[in-house]
Amino acid sequence: MLIPVILFWVSLSILFFCYIGYGLLLFLFNKTMSLLRRSPNVVMETPWMPVTLIITAYNEGEVLKRKIENTLAIDYPREKLKVIFVTDGSTDGSEKIISQQSTFTVLHQAERLGKMAAIKRAMAQVQTPIVVFSDANTELNTECIKKIASHYTNPRTGGVAGEKKIISDPNTSAVGEAEGLYWKYESFMKKQDAAFNTVVGAAGELFSIRSSLFVPLPDRIILDDFVISMKVCLQGFRIEYEPEAFATEFPSASLNDEARRKVRISAGAYQCIGYLKQALNIFHHPLLSFQYISRRVLRWVFCPLMLIVLLFSNIIIASNDSSALFKLFMFAQVVFYMLAFFGWRIIASGSRAGILTIPFYFVFMNYCLVRGCIRFLKGKHTVLWEKSSRDAAH
Repeated sequence: MLIPVILFWVSLSILFFCYIGYGLLLFLFNKTMSLLRRSPNVVMETPWMPVTLIITAYNEGEVLKRKIENTLAIDYPREKLKVIFVTDGSTDGSEKIISQQSTFTVLHQAERLGKMAAIKRAMAQVQTPIVVFSDANTELNTECIKKIASHYTNPRTGGVAGEKKIISDPNTSAVGEAEGLYWKYESFMKKQDAAFNTVVGAAGELFSIRSSLFVPLPDRIILDDFVISMKVCLQGFRIEYEPEAFATEFPSASLNDEARRKVRISAGAYQCIGYLKQALNIFHHPLLSFQYISRRVLRWVFCPLMLIVLLFSNIIIASNDSSALFKLFMFAQVVFYMLAFFGWRIIASGSRAGILTIPFYFVFMNYCLVRGCIRFLKGKHTVLWEKSSRDAAH
């Protein structure tokens, strides 16, 4: 009985730390430090630096008109903002749509090599100290570039992560409701990470780096945004968080679309661990390594396995031990997975699941991690992403 008990407590401790303990620890530390510092905010006049905005688009003809209008509405000195669209591999005439706007630069080639290859082609054209990355299917708020640029007055700032928002209204799908909740949690964690040391990986919908810190990566990289931003941190710089620079997009149209997207991202997560071996060296990068391991590696690699270990070790213990504590944990696990199952059935039917969204999406994310791991180990991951249908009906 000793081994099942050890496995139970180890798995429970890892899961608690990963999903609750780490965020709580950073929150309490950041609150304490803010009370101790109590330094007045000094407002500095920001000299607007020249900025290049790179937007990647693959067969996004349906949304490009709206994206062009959105880009033109950005409030930043026109003479200091260069916009580059990359439409490699598009067969829907995307490059022709963008070319109608003479102030934009369009890079297009028939061959599609993936997003990282497209970014490298665009970066070869960049002559500004700051570069901002975004996607064609997202819309940016008008102040986003100004909010991002203001952080670069700090020489330690190597990049800035914006916020991703899922468009939500009374007509939002059940999948969209779940996705929106997840990104609210991610935004909270980004805020805590940035206050502690640095954001641990940025989302490609909107992030920025100093152009001089860009590290070209192999074309086969899937999570280009995450690895690019982590490479900045490994050079000794910080990624700041700017919630007032945000990108909005519609949620996935269906659960199958969201699962396909999440599985691909999960396969990319396992892939990028190999490209970020330096980040595991806690002696060279103590704070960054602590964050990266706690925030990413534990969740990607260990948590799906620990959920299985926790369940089966608890079954073994509860079957052979009359202790009320272990039976209570067993009951709680059974109830949790039942709620997740009911949440799945409700969301799969197209209805909103309310509070059941939380247990469902938790299990759903870990399920996608397992599938992503299998895909990665089989070598079936690819940089050529399939477009997910987006719920834009409303």
